[in-house]
Amino acid sequence: MTLLPDWRRVLRRAWSVRLMILAAVLSGAEVALPFLDGLLEIAPGVFAALSALTTAAAFAARLIAQKDDDDE
Repeated sequence: MTLLPDWRRVLRRAWSVRLMILAAVLSGAEVALPFLDGLLEIAPGVFAALSALTTAAAFAARLIAQKDDDDE
């Protein structure tokens, strides 16, 4: 297994990577929710469900060809 020659560019621009980072943040929010008891009125499982949907979107984004944007 080898990295793509332009892996840094892919890391910055790919929607699948962005969505996976968002899913990780949502998963962290789900873990932190019990520590914020009383501060937020969010039902248990909301962040987990959002994380699952974001992960599914990242999977779809990985399969879809993304426009090559060379304006940088």
